[in-house]
Amino acid sequence: MPIVLSTEPLSAADRAERWHDAVSGTFMPMDVNLTEKEPSPGTIISSRLGALHVSRVQAGPQVVKRNKRQISRDERTSLIVSLQQQGTAMKEQDGRRSVIRPGEFSISDSSRLLRIELEGKFAFTSFHFPREELHVRDEDVQALTATTFTGKEGSAALVATFLARMAREAEGFDGVAARRVADTALDLVALLIDERRGRSASGGPHVAAASLERVKDHVMRNLGDPDLSPSRIAEAHFMSVRYLHKLFQLDGTTVGGWIRTQRLERCRRDLLRPMTREVGVTAVAQRWGFVSPSHFSRVFRAAYGMTPREWQLQGRAGAGGAPTEK
Repeated sequence: MPIVLSTEPLSAADRAERWHDAVSGTFMPMDVNLTEKEPSPGTIISSRLGALHVSRVQAGPQVVKRNKRQISRDERTSLIVSLQQQGTAMKEQDGRRSVIRPGEFSISDSSRLLRIELEGKFAFTSFHFPREELHVRDEDVQALTATTFTGKEGSAALVATFLARMAREAEGFDGVAARRVADTALDLVALLIDERRGRSASGGPHVAAASLERVKDHVMRNLGDPDLSPSRIAEAHFMSVRYLHKLFQLDGTTVGGWIRTQRLERCRRDLLRPMTREVGVTAVAQRWGFVSPSHFSRVFRAAYGMTPREWQLQGRAGAGGAPTEK
């Protein structure tokens, strides 16, 4: 259930104090200066997905600062990814200053000095991750804070697309799905940071390992579905098909090849069971997602050097022991 905080019912005179409390309570302790004589109403809608805190913010022009005193008193350390949807944000952190426009996003670290100037009416969605959940080097995070990411290509596009969709559908996730979606978001942000810092070759497989395991678990639970495809798998995990293929490439295989191998192994195992003598080879193949008997026979022979029937007969001749592959 989302939490909604709004200053709209208040008078203009009372909005500043209420907005300061809303911002500091939702995100982290900060100084908030509304720059209009009569502050516009502001709204924050927050949801939680596992360890991830998602907040959609709309308000009028203001300047937000986080100082040393606030940092020292705050035990929480977060990494914040902010996706700009309306208006312009000027961000300053770690000696950099950048402008974030609609469709772009930036990264901030709650453990260091921060200044954000929001000009005019604005809207953005922020994603707060516990810093310890993001397995990247501190120096790499520090090198990319207050940097503008366009979200038009590469890993930045994956991050922007995934986070935007996740925010739209946040209310529909249950506990287990919420944790999986949050973990995937963490993996994507870590992948982006590693790639921008030139660590994709060494860091990529480790960053993506958790996402790959979740995908493989999903595949195994749906292995008998003949319609299981890269596009459907990617959609179920709120990632692009391109990123899905990249995960399996890091594992030294392909999506289709890995699925086929898992299906064949289960067919091979089941063909030696006494119960399959009654249902037949075709039924075993269909149970594990093979639609065409002739296609199943071809790929089985290519993998094991004999047809499914030959495998089954050789297993019977061996008195139930596993036959020897040719």
